[in-house]
Amino acid sequence: MGIIVNLDVMMAKRKIGLSELAAKVGITNANLSILKNNKAKAIRFSTLEAICRELDCQPGDLLEYVDEEKK
Repeated sequence: MGIIVNLDVMMAKRKIGLSELAAKVGITNANLSILKNNKAKAIRFSTLEAICRELDCQPGDLLEYVDEEKK
């Protein structure tokens, strides 16, 4: 997949755990874990907005494009 989710990095920088962030964002621990572990196929903008609000970051801090053909 060409999009890498750096949620774990941002969570570590902000010193917030999975359960705490999930509760603040309003999604399940399982769904946040899927996102954090780069297993998600999609993310709602409303969820991305809530995560950015809670982590005080920009979407570009969480999402990164990697050209797999150049790897």
